[in-house]
Amino acid sequence: MVDDLFSDTFWPVCSPRLLATERLKRPVDLANHVLIHSYWSPADREPPTWQRWLAAAQRRWREVPQFKDMQHLSFREELHAIEAVIAGQGVGVFSDVLVAHDLAAGTLVKAFKLSLPGYGFHVVSKLGHPRARTIRAFSEWLRSGP
Repeated sequence: MVDDLFSDTFWPVCSPRLLATERLKRPVDLANHVLIHSYWSPADREPPTWQRWLAAAQRRWREVPQFKDMQHLSFREELHAIEAVIAGQGVGVFSDVLVAHDLAAGTLVKAFKLSLPGYGFHVVSKLGHPRARTIRAFSEWLRSGP
């Protein structure tokens, strides 16, 4: 049995200070900023990376900088990359679920209205499992959110 919990979407996000100074209005303006990266396993066939976002942006807008011509800062841990973006060190692409609190609090803002598809999250259990009620309660608790 599969119980769908939620899906996420990946957005370019930044400190609101970058948008307030009007130094980041169009994708071409990314050339003047550092792209913040976090590690994705090579086993992930379509990770939500800057390369994928820039490719999608090039299909939508005319002026988009080339990945190879930009400044980059990489982190092994995604939470460290998020902290760097919050501190104003650059722009990152992150899950709206993972940064939901920061978006709601205003410590992060979406930089552009273009996202990448994310991942689906599910609880999988054996049909007729003897603890089906407990598993269902756990799924409902997960969906109830923070």
